Order: sequence, then C-alpha cells, then structure tokens
Amino acid sequence: MKELEKLLFIMKSLRDPKEGCPWDSEQTIDSIKGYTIEEAYELVDAIERDDISGIKDELGDLLFHIIFYSEMADEQGHFNFEAIVKQLNEKLERRHPHVFSDAKMESSDQVKALWEQIKQQERSDANSEEEQKEKKLLDDVAKHMPAIQTASRLQKRAASVGFDWTDSNDIFNKLEEELEELREAISKKDNIEHITEELGDLMFCCVNLARHCEIDSELALRNTNTKFIKRFNFIEETLAGMNKSLQEATLEEMDNLWDEAKTKLT
Repeated sequence: MKELEKLLFIMKSLRDPKEGCPWDSEQTIDSIKGYTIEEAYELVDAIERDDISGIKDELGDLLFHIIFYSEMADEQGHFNFEAIVKQLNEKLERRHPHVFSDAKMESSDQVKALWEQIKQQERSDANSEEEQKEKKLLDDVAKHMPAIQTASRLQKRAASVGFDWTDSNDIFNKLEEELEELREAISKKDNIEHITEELGDLMFCCVNLARHCEIDSELALRNTNTKFIKRFNFIEETLAGMNKSLQEATLEEMDNLWDEAKTKLT
C-alpha cells in the first residue's frame, strides 16, 4: 500500500498548477482518453507476445491512467481513487453472491447468467421510474468500442430478452442471404452506399455466428491479422533470399510462396 500511496502523491504533484508538470497539469478527462485506448492495446499486444515484463509495464501504465482520471475527478469534486475502489469492491461482492453469500452456483454458465441478471437489476435500480420508461435496452451499450466489440455487445443485450437465433444453422442461412445481397449490390454501378450497408450486414452476421460459437470476434480477427503478417513476412524473407524484392516478384510467385507459408507456418 505504501507504493500506492506514493503513486497517488506523485499524481497530485504532477497536477500541481505551480510546481507540477506543464503537460500533466493541463490535461482533462477528455484529452487523455485516446492515450488510454493506446495503452489498452499495448497491454493486449504484450499479452499476445507472452511478454511478461511487458505486461507488467503496460499494467502500470493503465494504472497510471486510472489514477490520472481519479485525480482530475477529485479536483472537480466528483470522486477520488478511494471511491472508485470502494464502488468496485461493492460491485464484485454483489455480483458474486455464490462467493460472498449463501448462493450456490454449480457451473460457469450459471454464473454468467446470474451476472447478467444482476447487471440488469443494477441498471434498473440506477434509474428513476420515469427514466426507465424513457431509457431503451441498448442505450447504455458503449458505442465507442471497436465496431466488432460493439456489435457483439448489442447482440448479447438483445439476446438477454430473447431476441436471438435459436440455432446456429439459422445464422448460416442468414449469412448466405446477406452474401447474396452483397453480390447483388456490387453488381450495380455507382452503388457504394448500398454496398457499404450490405457489407456491414454481412460482418454483423459473422459476429453473431462467432458469439453463438462462444468465440470472441475481436480476438479471432486479431489472430487472423497475426497469421497474415507471419505468412506475408515469409514471402518477403524468401524473396529476399532470392535477391528479389516484393515489387519485382510476380503475383504467381507470391501466391506460390503464400501456399508454402501455409504449410510451413502454424
């Protein structure tokens, strides 16, 4: 706890308008949000590289951002870091009655279902009766996440009230329907807006299929990106060994090397 107290002191010192850091002291809650997103992705990158030292470092950076936000909120009289921790402790205890009370859960599926029920009740309790009448089910789904994650959250929220596919085979049928609509849109000239709409529908449907298969769409696409990088790097490195650049290679040569990469790289 001494180190945490020191961190809180450092943050206050950085924010001091007279003796602090000019950059830190002029930041606002809104101005650092982009940096927070960057730090979150840097943490994910370290995790995917299995870089334990990097994970430790990036977690520290994220903690600094939490301290940063709490200090700015405290300056404005809203809340402080202690209030954040207190609210978090209460939330974790409330959402884990099978650990902190007499409730019994026998499977992770039961735990997840109860978690969603408790969250729904929390949303209801947080609003007045009048606000509840005006507020819609999807209103508080964060819209500033990556689009794939937002799509998954929207689908999960709709599914919580029964608006969902009952069989993944039905999703395949919908995928084929959306694919055909996309083909039709592409076949027409000067139709970019319709193509964009149909492509979005197809992607939304893919996210739905992943959700039904209990697969994280964002993670699946990140893994595919990593796989593409590895295979393309193989093409470039192999060509370099032949004293040939990517620009000098033919498409046929690169296709052949791509097929070779698929067999050699996991």
